[in-house]
Amino acid sequence: MTMPVNALSSALQQMQAMAAQAAGDASPLEQQSGAATPTSFAAAMKASLDKISDDQQKAVGESQAFELGSPNVSLNDVMVDMQKANVGFQFGLQVRNKLVAAYNEIAQMSI
Repeated sequence: MTMPVNALSSALQQMQAMAAQAAGDASPLEQQSGAATPTSFAAAMKASLDKISDDQQKAVGESQAFELGSPNVSLNDVMVDMQKANVGFQFGLQVRNKLVAAYNEIAQMSI
């Protein structure tokens, strides 16, 4: 199943907005030097994980509403939101995998 271009564009815009927000968390001095503080990285990670969680909860809620026969919830909306939640989860999982791999690589470095 392929996603419509609108959904991909929307996801791209959301990622760009989150990246801009994460860049805005750093102080002007840190932005000039290119250094990121642990708190800004942690805040960006928390915001991303919260967004993934919210998308999953919304998809489950819409799915349950559709199953109960709510007239204002269509199958198309349920399927799109489920796919958005799935893509967000897979993205988060891949980020976690990269972070674990980077941590393991750093841990194996000799001092």
